[in-house]
Amino acid sequence: MDEDLQTIISFLETVHPYDSLSQDERARVARSFGYRTFPAGRTIYAAGSTLDGLFLIHEGAVEIIDTLGDIVSLLGPRNSFGERGLMRDGLAATTARATQDTVVLLLPVTEFRRLFDEEAAFRRFFQRGRVAEARVAEITTQKVGDLMTRGPITVPHDLSVREAARLMRDRHVSCLGVTEAGRFAGLVTTRDLTNRVLAEGLSADVPVTQIMTRDPVTLAPTALGSDVLHQMLERRIGHLPVIEGGTLVGIVTQTDLTRYQAVSSAQFVRDAAMAETVGQLAAITARIPRLVAQLVGAHHAHEVVTRLTTDIADTVTRRLIALAERDLGPAPVPYLWLACGSQGRQEQSSVSDQDNCMILDDAATPDDMTYFAALARCVSDGLDACGYVYCPGDMMATNPRWCQPLSVWREYFTGWINRPDPTAQMLASVMFDLRPIDGDTSLFQTLQQETLEKASHNTIFVAHMVANSLKHAPPLGLLRGIATIRSGEHKNHIDMKHNGVVPVTDLGRVYALLGRLGAVNTRARLEAAEAAGVISPSGARDLIDAYDLIARTRLEHQARQIRQGQKPNNYLSLSDLSDFERSHLRDAFVVVRTMQSSVGHSRGAMS
Repeated sequence: MDEDLQTIISFLETVHPYDSLSQDERARVARSFGYRTFPAGRTIYAAGSTLDGLFLIHEGAVEIIDTLGDIVSLLGPRNSFGERGLMRDGLAATTARATQDTVVLLLPVTEFRRLFDEEAAFRRFFQRGRVAEARVAEITTQKVGDLMTRGPITVPHDLSVREAARLMRDRHVSCLGVTEAGRFAGLVTTRDLTNRVLAEGLSADVPVTQIMTRDPVTLAPTALGSDVLHQMLERRIGHLPVIEGGTLVGIVTQTDLTRYQAVSSAQFVRDAAMAETVGQLAAITARIPRLVAQLVGAHHAHEVVTRLTTDIADTVTRRLIALAERDLGPAPVPYLWLACGSQGRQEQSSVSDQDNCMILDDAATPDDMTYFAALARCVSDGLDACGYVYCPGDMMATNPRWCQPLSVWREYFTGWINRPDPTAQMLASVMFDLRPIDGDTSLFQTLQQETLEKASHNTIFVAHMVANSLKHAPPLGLLRGIATIRSGEHKNHIDMKHNGVVPVTDLGRVYALLGRLGAVNTRARLEAAEAAGVISPSGARDLIDAYDLIARTRLEHQARQIRQGQKPNNYLSLSDLSDFERSHLRDAFVVVRTMQSSVGHSRGAMS
C-alpha cells in the first residue's frame, strides 16, 4: 500500500466520524483525500469563495474569521472546517487562514456529499451546526479568567537566557513572565529565544530583560474571550498576560483557545471508547472538572452539564467492562451491569464515588460466580483508579450481595416492599435509581416494571418511602431564613447536596413510585409526575424551578472552586452570594419545604 495512503488511513482512524466507518469504506475515503500545505499567514479560502471540499487539519493551526474580521475559532489537528458552506450553497461563509505552517487534507465536494447521504454517523456529526455555533459564542463571551492558564511561571529580570530556556523545557511551557522589583515587567517566549538569541547570535548568558517583550499588551481576568481574539489578530501575538493588581495571574495562549474548543464531552467519550489501558482512562477522567467548569461558565443548564458528565462515566464503565472481558474471556451467561446513585440518575456533577451492581441470568451456576467476581473486581478497581472511588457503603458489584441472578433480585425487592424497615427503605431508595449501563437490558426491564407495580400498591411501603424522603430538609431556620451549619469544618456553610438537591431527589423518587413512572433522572421524574397528574401543574412548575435554581447554584459554586484550583465540594458560604441570590435561594428552599409538607400530609392519609 502506498505510504501516503497508509498515513492518511492511520490518521483517519483517530478522527471522528471517520473512525466509525468500516475498514473498506475508510480506505476508499482515504484515497479521495488530497494533501495541501499552507505557510503561516496564508489564506486558505476567503468568505464568499467557492469551496473545493471539506478541510481536515493534519498538522498546524487555522483561524476562522467572520465577515466582520473577528476571529470566531482557532482550530488544530483533527479539526474540520468548511462544512457549513458545503451544506448550504457551496460558498465559504467565513475566511480560513493558517496561523502556523499547516498541512490539511481536502475531501472533495462530491465525496463529502456522498458520505453525508450514505453514512449516518458522518451525517450526524456534520449536522451539529447549532452546537458548533454555540461553541464559537462560548469562547467569545467567556471571561478571560476562565480561559487563562493559572499559576504562570515568573523569573527575575537578571536570569540568563540559558536558564530561562532550560526552565521552559523542563516545565513544558512556551513563555515566562519576567519581574522587576516584584512586579510584572515583561514576557519572554520560545519565539524570542529563536528570533532574538539564536538568529542574532547572542550569548546564552545575557539576561532575559535583553530579549523579552517589555510592557506587553495585557488583559484583566474580567475581560472577554473576544478581547483575546481581537488582540491576537490585530497584534499577531500568541501569548497574552493576564494582570490583576499589577500581578501576573495567568496567561492565555493560542494553544489554550484551541484546547478550550477541543474540550467537549463528545471528545471525552471518543477518547474513552478508544482507550486501551486503565491509565489512559484515568488521564481522561482527570480532565472532567475542567469540562464541568467550562460548561457551567458557558451557562449550560444544570441538567445538561450533569448529563454530559454522566455520559463520560458511562463510557468509561463500558470500556472497563470491555477490557475486563478481553482479559477474562466472554461471560458464561448473559448479565447486565447497572449504575445507581448519581450515575444512575444521570446527575453526576463531577467525578464521585461509584454505586453499581450486576444482574445475572438465572442460568448462572456457582462456578460462574468466580468469573463475575473477577469481572466486578476489574471494573470496580478501574473505576477507582479513574477517580470514581469505592462506595463507602459497599454498594458495588464486588459485594456478592449485589452480584446475583435475576431471581435473587426479585426476592430482594419483594422483601423490601413487604418488610419496609429502615434498612429496606434505604436499599429500596438506592435501587429505585438503577439504570442499565452495559449488557442484556432484558434482565432489568421486567424487574423494574414488576417492582413499581408491587411497590405502588403497598400503601405501608409507600408511606415508609414518603417518611424516608422527609429525612433531608432544606436549610430553613426561624422566620424562613437560611440556616447554615453551626459547627465543625464547614461552619456557616450550606450543604448544597444533602440539604439542597437531595430533598428534591427524594421527592422525585416518591412521585415516580406513586405514578409507577420508569424515569430515573430527577428532573425527568418531576416532569413525568406532572404529566401523569401525580402533582399539580403549578406545584410541578414551582418545584422544577426551585430545583433548577438549587442545582445551578451548587454547580456554579463547584465551578468557582475548580477555576481556583480547589477540589470541588458541596459546601457553599452565604458570603459568596449577593442579597438578591440569597433571597431567591431561600424562596427555592421554601418551595421544597412546602412540597415536602404536602407529601407528608399524603402519608398521613395513607396510614
